[in-house]
Amino acid sequence: MTLIHPVLLCGGSGTRLWPLSRKSYPKQFARLTGSESLFQASARRLSGPGFAAPMVVTGADFRFIVTEQLAQAEIAPMAVLIEPAARNTAPAILAAALALAARDPDALMLVAPSDHVIPDDARFRAAVQAAAPAAATGRIVTFGIRPDRAETGYGWLELESAPDTDFAPLPQPLVRFVEKPDAATAAGLLASGRHLWNAGIFLFSVPAILAAFAEHAPDILAGARAAVDLAQTDLGFTRLAADPWSALPDISIDYAVMEKSGALSVVPYGGIWSDLGGWEAVWREMGPDADGVVAHGPATAIDCADTLLRSEAAGLQLVGIGLTDIVAIAMPDAVLVAHKSRAQDVKLAVQSLKSQGAAQAETFPRDHRPWGWFESLVVGNRFQVKRIVVHPGAALSLQSHHHRSEHWIVVEGTARVTVDGTARLVTENQSVYIPLGAVHRMENPGKLPMVLIEVQTGAYLGEDDIIRYEDVYARGQGAKG
Repeated sequence: MTLIHPVLLCGGSGTRLWPLSRKSYPKQFARLTGSESLFQASARRLSGPGFAAPMVVTGADFRFIVTEQLAQAEIAPMAVLIEPAARNTAPAILAAALALAARDPDALMLVAPSDHVIPDDARFRAAVQAAAPAAATGRIVTFGIRPDRAETGYGWLELESAPDTDFAPLPQPLVRFVEKPDAATAAGLLASGRHLWNAGIFLFSVPAILAAFAEHAPDILAGARAAVDLAQTDLGFTRLAADPWSALPDISIDYAVMEKSGALSVVPYGGIWSDLGGWEAVWREMGPDADGVVAHGPATAIDCADTLLRSEAAGLQLVGIGLTDIVAIAMPDAVLVAHKSRAQDVKLAVQSLKSQGAAQAETFPRDHRPWGWFESLVVGNRFQVKRIVVHPGAALSLQSHHHRSEHWIVVEGTARVTVDGTARLVTENQSVYIPLGAVHRMENPGKLPMVLIEVQTGAYLGEDDIIRYEDVYARGQGAKG
């Protein structure tokens, strides 16, 4: 069995599934359709016999979420590459290929987004292995999804001939890429039998993809090579060099290389697949009942049809009465109500909120940090109440504040609290006061998560009011948490 090296692309702006997905916590990290996040499900699907440890390409803001979720799935990454800035799929894939070339110059690499739904893991793995011989000969293989509707939101792939009725994963030459079509064109593509959805999943050898970039995008290759050669290791992450990376274009792998290459093959995939590109896709994948209704969380539908009701707040009951073709998503800090046909326009809501300066446009109510997470429970004039969860063995930085004092009440577990050089253990139902200006640190010495309630009082309560003296996560001054 050929060893495949998975590369998971883990960026994204998080706008299409707002308010559940946001810039600070995009959809791949959310549990949208099951008990695992889409990222965890993707990593697990591309693991086991025949697969090497995954390489992940992500942004600095997500690096600790990536490692935390992989640890929960009991998957150890080969490497986590940190992009200094988002530059689309071409630079990201090229950086992964160059990094992998230093480890295994002839490796086969499978590039996949980390936010797709592919329930049949075994069938997909079989399709990958079926594509491996073609990739080993220098072909660039993409995977075409069996279409079940005239979808206008996807690109399509044209094959020389229609796949067999069983959709056996047999590679055949790609005739051309088809851009996202209008409705009439999409209907014709579906009827032809020779067109498949473009999943944006690729299998190729490291030499093949480097040769393709050398021929079709040499400037991108030079810049990416410099970013990889000058990369630095930081807490186990590989930080690509910022200066050469910032000069790279924002361009997809399709435009940079794939549409120019004559060495492309397609492997048909007949299993279930979705990129969850909008709330209508989530509604479809969650399995509507006989009336077309999906009610998730504390949500109740009365005389509704073809409707998605989803509440992500434990104490917030979402009730719909007499609704048809409606998407209603309730978060602790924001609610979306839209006609299902307009669900793709949720980006307009994000743009509007950003123009108003609303934090909900991009910031998730639960703020993730390398040591755990926190969420604001109450915000008032000169005070704020937070719930803070610290992972076992984790520690916040040694820090002080110019403008606020803090009162910590432990409600679960045990905290080791240091205030002006004096350390003590604080257990459940005990509290400690942190005066303004005091140098302090909070740690969880236990084996279980530690939960505390923090009450802040002061003239300014922003997360950037921090002087950091020591930090095990190597964050600089002004970094949050």
